[in-house]
Amino acid sequence: MQLSAALPSMLTGFILCSLRATALQDLRHPPNRIAVVGAGIGGTSAAYFLRQKFGHHVQIDIFEKGEIGGRLSVIEMEGNHYEAGGSVIHPLNLHMKSFVKELGLKTRLPNGDLVGIYNGDEFVFQESEWYLINVIKMIWNYGLNFLRMHMWVEDILDKFMRIYRYQTFDYSFSNTESLLHAIGGDDFITKVNVTIDEAMQKSGFSQRFIDEIVVPAMRVNYGQGAKVNGFVGAVSLAGTDSGLWAVEGGNKLVCTGLLYASKAQLVQGTVTSVQEKVRPTKSGNKVRLYEVNYETDKGPTLDMYDIVIIATPLTKELGNIKFLGFDPPIETVSKPYHQTVATFVHGRINTSFFGCPKPCQFSVSEILTTDGPNLFINSIGPVYPVKPGTKHEISKASDIKVWKVFSPEPLTDEQLRRLFESYHAVIVKDWLAYPEYSPPEKLPPVILHHDIYYVNSIEWAASAMEMSAISAKNVALLSYHRWYGKEGQIDQENLAERLKSEL
Repeated sequence: MQLSAALPSMLTGFILCSLRATALQDLRHPPNRIAVVGAGIGGTSAAYFLRQKFGHHVQIDIFEKGEIGGRLSVIEMEGNHYEAGGSVIHPLNLHMKSFVKELGLKTRLPNGDLVGIYNGDEFVFQESEWYLINVIKMIWNYGLNFLRMHMWVEDILDKFMRIYRYQTFDYSFSNTESLLHAIGGDDFITKVNVTIDEAMQKSGFSQRFIDEIVVPAMRVNYGQGAKVNGFVGAVSLAGTDSGLWAVEGGNKLVCTGLLYASKAQLVQGTVTSVQEKVRPTKSGNKVRLYEVNYETDKGPTLDMYDIVIIATPLTKELGNIKFLGFDPPIETVSKPYHQTVATFVHGRINTSFFGCPKPCQFSVSEILTTDGPNLFINSIGPVYPVKPGTKHEISKASDIKVWKVFSPEPLTDEQLRRLFESYHAVIVKDWLAYPEYSPPEKLPPVILHHDIYYVNSIEWAASAMEMSAISAKNVALLSYHRWYGKEGQIDQENLAERLKSEL
């Protein structure tokens, strides 16, 4: 009797739910076209994740004015190719690992060159081939700071790994601050707003350790010293871990693979402006579209899109896209990107420049530097082809090899002569590779307009391949949920506890 009484209400509830679902589908059709501006790791991974969420019917166009890969690029020197941009990937970078596996790419490991840290007058630390000797040296010079640094970074990485679980369950965030807070709480927000020097001093690290070990890691990875924010500093220190790897053939192959896998159409052109257009529909309603104007070798043209994803830095120097007629206005990022110069030199290093006159037993080959007034380089080290040769081919280039020199300004002929005994090939890559960090950081918005999203907002917390991929997936999820009104998947609090209870 109770069951028969309950059936009408159950049936009514089922019908109402079905009607709501049908109404939602009628109310919001799938997008027809999505534009992605930029074919670097952020743009190509965004296209890949957008295809996963929106399905195969939507048309995805990727606009790129240069080469696929963006700041992932290689240079050719004397028949071999070398990484000129992002060069190593952390073993816990799960998106990059997944891309490589799904795209059928091969990986390669670093060559394990010994590291020395030079202060302009002498080496303050030189790595040994023997692990135990390195441990003794570190304890002798810095006490337990080195061990504590690994524990400090490990704690940050443990929190960071939460993002993969959240994204697996389709949760997204409307701004970078919310994303950081969801994975690391107030600690991550604090780290973005203080320098790495302040963050590590507060955690009890000695000033000598920061100056002689931490700062060189910042200089080689971001061309900047102890004034970078604490979060990007932690990302940089994670690069001192073991197990780092790269893609055989060049890391940019991930971008070309993702472009193919996303079934997106590549448009070789420069996007010049974006403008909102409101059009009437057959049913008498109105639809919002975005007019994307761009230049190709055939001249100026335009296309209309439902969603626009910006995956290139919004600065005048790098993006220079005009957003016309928006209220409030969409503005370019006023803070600059940092100039770094990578100089590739095939030659023999001058060991006497580093205080080791001939004959010299020069055991280290990867030389990092402290923040000293007498230094015009950030680092110098050997590089190896992205398609490795045999061990015999690598080892016989022990004296004359290809070196990559990072410096804040292009090297003069006189500086090259001081650094090298002899050389016969030089290639210079001068670019704006990552933001100029100066905490407290003002992170750009992720949502620029109702259906315009900015992948590169996350760079102002930390710039790295994996950070771009994480932001790209967040933007793909965010745009999908906002398109279909799935507010329960956006900016949810206490996700770690919620997922525990759900499981």
